[in-house]
Amino acid sequence: MMNIGRILEALKGQFVGSQKYRKVVQFGFLTLVIWIGIEFSIFVRQLETDMPASARPPGVEAFLPISALISLKYWITAGIFNRIHPSALVILLIILSIGLLLKKGFCGWICPIGLLSEYLVGVNRFIFTKQISLNRWIDYLLMSFKYLLLLFFMWSIFIGMDANLLVLFIYSPYNRVADIKMLKFFSNMSQTTFIVLAALILLSVIVPYFWCRYLCPYGALLGAVSIFSPVKIHRNIDNCIDCRRCTRDCPSSIAVHDKKSIISTECHSCYQCVDSCPKKGTLSMSVLSKGGIISARIYALILAVIFLAGTLSARGLGLWQNGISVREYRFHIKHLDTPLYYHNRGKVPHYDPGRFDFTKPDKSSRY
Repeated sequence: MMNIGRILEALKGQFVGSQKYRKVVQFGFLTLVIWIGIEFSIFVRQLETDMPASARPPGVEAFLPISALISLKYWITAGIFNRIHPSALVILLIILSIGLLLKKGFCGWICPIGLLSEYLVGVNRFIFTKQISLNRWIDYLLMSFKYLLLLFFMWSIFIGMDANLLVLFIYSPYNRVADIKMLKFFSNMSQTTFIVLAALILLSVIVPYFWCRYLCPYGALLGAVSIFSPVKIHRNIDNCIDCRRCTRDCPSSIAVHDKKSIISTECHSCYQCVDSCPKKGTLSMSVLSKGGIISARIYALILAVIFLAGTLSARGLGLWQNGISVREYRFHIKHLDTPLYYHNRGKVPHYDPGRFDFTKPDKSSRY
């Protein structure tokens, strides 16, 4: 049975208290993501049609987390901040900084998939009168999948790839156009991809936050980092009336009412428990249990400062725009469907680096 009242109550709660600041940040970043997607689609279309190319938006590299992790290891081991997808690594470092300083603020305030998941929960409430609650052990078992995925990627990259493999992958034809391959993956979606995405959306309607809670390796990484964050939700035990509204309204199903400090790797810093508490001063996002309170407004400001400081610093250091010319992009896009641009579980075909030396002028090119 559909419950209109619960839907209206949920929608009303989206823009009151701390949530209005969170929604401004969420929709602000969603708008930015859409703008980057449109700009990048135009850029790729111009490459394909031999039109004069506009500027490529570096922010598109936010969707290349595997390339970013490989670049991170290369930077750590070789001291080289490569210019193939530099902003991917910059954005990864920014997001890790947020996780270290502000727990999983990226998940609860910035990630567009997180925002979509919240509204899929709204669909759940519209369809069902009662949310599905999984058995605790089944919940733990499913939650382990995202950590297993994270372990697989971390092991494959930080243990399985030596210096030669790092260089081979980073400068490979495949990685050079990983951003374009990513766009094609969604714009020319296969039937299998469509079915998998549709299944994930359906599962996220039936079981709230299915992707975020059980499958997202990025969230697992940030959860692990967030353990060391000095900022947490703290509960004033003396002030608590044990109404348990905080636990009821927590989207991550954390027993907030039973804890003095929320150390859980599932806390997204969404402030919903703080907003639901009827006793002012009982719950707070703070550095210390009895001080250093961070309001949602200040939290949003800190997020913005971290992102701006990170991206502006990268621009100033020349680590934002990649080193791939329009001429090189045009070459790659004409050969995109050849085996040289495929990969097999992270392994790329051997290639001749000299073939991709575009530093010499090409008099036949107009661009």
